[in-house]
Amino acid sequence: MPTPTDSTAAATSAEPDTTPSENPVIEFVDVEKRFGDNVVLKDLNFSVARGERVTLIGPSGSGKTTILRLVMTLEELTGGYIYIDGEALSHEDRDGRRVEVSKKAQKQLRTRIGMVFQQFNLFPNMTVLENITEAPIHVLGRSKKDAVAKAHSLLEQVGLPDKANAHPTSLSGGQQQRVAIARALAMDPEILLLDEVTSALDPEVVDDVLAILRQVAETTNVTMLIVTHEMAFAKDVSHKVMMFDGGHVVEEGHPDKIFSDPDEERTQKFLSAVLGNN
Repeated sequence: MPTPTDSTAAATSAEPDTTPSENPVIEFVDVEKRFGDNVVLKDLNFSVARGERVTLIGPSGSGKTTILRLVMTLEELTGGYIYIDGEALSHEDRDGRRVEVSKKAQKQLRTRIGMVFQQFNLFPNMTVLENITEAPIHVLGRSKKDAVAKAHSLLEQVGLPDKANAHPTSLSGGQQQRVAIARALAMDPEILLLDEVTSALDPEVVDDVLAILRQVAETTNVTMLIVTHEMAFAKDVSHKVMMFDGGHVVEEGHPDKIFSDPDEERTQKFLSAVLGNN
């Protein structure tokens, strides 16, 4: 894939079809998530088509990040089902009973999902190269030679070709987040989850990170589920925007519609506050 500085070349080269298919690659069915007595998500139903880029917006505490963590199996479902390409992610209906699928099956599905966290989550005791190659070698079983070659290519793509032997603690926040993006892409994920990836960054480096993600969106057909307060980014890259509040979908639609003429008063108030409109 081209680097963020290769936009002109990318425009003239052959690019993959980034139009989403109609078949859901992620499907939430009657999903419920509780933390003690606190119901974060209840009766949540939605789907994401293959190649579709869906952005979740809404106030803090509305359940957006919980959705990503459920897809990554970092949180356990309280009720309902999540399907990845039609396969039960953590629980399935077996003869009318809701039962947990095997850990082996869960692990296998997780290899198809990548996540970039707001706090980077890099291993401080490993070099940048080791952070990127660890999972491809030990989870996907790739040869070290192939994993290293891909890692160097990804570091070139994210603008850090000279940082392979550096440790995360020696990097700026923006550099660490670019390494985290490279690490997620090293797994060739079918699904990429982005959780407020710019919220911990200094304002001057936000655009650099978003430029890389725009390149990924424009040059691949990876399915994206995005949580962000960067509304311009959401409008640019999304096929669909979903407004959440109180663990429910308030409304959803094409970004042009949601950002210019939302139907629901709650969406109008949220966007007015975030965008600073009167």
